[in-house]
Amino acid sequence: MTKSRTTIQVYSEVLEGLKMLKDYPEQSYNDLIAKLVEIYRKSILNSKYDEFLHQAQLSKMRELWNNPEDEEWDDA
Repeated sequence: MTKSRTTIQVYSEVLEGLKMLKDYPEQSYNDLIAKLVEIYRKSILNSKYDEFLHQAQLSKMRELWNNPEDEEWDDA
């Protein structure tokens, strides 16, 4: 099965940025863009995981932060 190809247009500034991101001079832009897509996808998954952990810990954090014992230290 042959993979289909397409042509995309990018601003010259974006092209210069892509050139600077290449791991080696012969790296294709397709490989570079695929790598960037994977990095972005993983960052989204990590962000969602971090948000999940934050929400899971929120009630315990409120319990720890909003307690009378800590309020007594304000008047010490």
